[in-house]
Amino acid sequence: MNWVKKKNLLTIESILYEGQSCNTLPDLWHALHSSYNSAKNRPINTSFLNETPQADQILWPLFSKQEFKDAIAKCSSSSTPGLDHISWRHLKSLITNDRCLQKIVQIANVCIDLEFWPSHFKLSNTVVIPKPNKNNYNSPKLFQPIVLLNTTGKLIEKAISNRLQFQLSANGFIDSHQFGGIQQRSTTDAGIYLTRLIRAGWLRQCHMSVLAFDIAQFFPSLNYQFLSLCLKKAGLNTNIVWFFNSYHSNRSTSYS
Repeated sequence: MNWVKKKNLLTIESILYEGQSCNTLPDLWHALHSSYNSAKNRPINTSFLNETPQADQILWPLFSKQEFKDAIAKCSSSSTPGLDHISWRHLKSLITNDRCLQKIVQIANVCIDLEFWPSHFKLSNTVVIPKPNKNNYNSPKLFQPIVLLNTTGKLIEKAISNRLQFQLSANGFIDSHQFGGIQQRSTTDAGIYLTRLIRAGWLRQCHMSVLAFDIAQFFPSLNYQFLSLCLKKAGLNTNIVWFFNSYHSNRSTSYS
């Protein structure tokens, strides 16, 4: 429920989900969780992956200390911590101690070696905040979920993400036209590329247009079995694929 001030009167406005008012906390959390995971477990057809050639197998060396220093360098010290209550500021201070840094590196390497992601790294706290400048807040879609994870786990995830991106770029598995979320390919680069396409069309006396898609629930709706198949196609060995199977399974969140 939301408190709404109208003409100096304070009224209560219920959130509606599937035509029903959410008047209890269990109803409210169910509405929010269902809205943010609306496409979860939907069946998909993976047969189109058969057309993708199998990449050569990628070697996965042990992590280095420098990879973790690079991963944490751009993290904001003012970010809100997760359930561990450890902020980036605390972690940046901790890894200045070489022994502490070495322990974190060892945890990451052991997780990969054992094909296992610890359960306490899978626990999160989802903070729901209203999107700004809306006329009313009677729908779950008018709120934004912010997922707060264990900060040490997030640091290891960043190191893994950087390693994955490097490896997949090196073997040519990432499409050259992929800009979002790719290092050394910024929004400016995407704009320059789009401008080049438009001007090239004008030179050929063509009328140019742009069609943009905003895919709702993209990340919460990713099919993890499909991701595993992609990782195999990308040349990652069985050890890494099974690690990500553990990483994606049995995750849970609490709402606040």
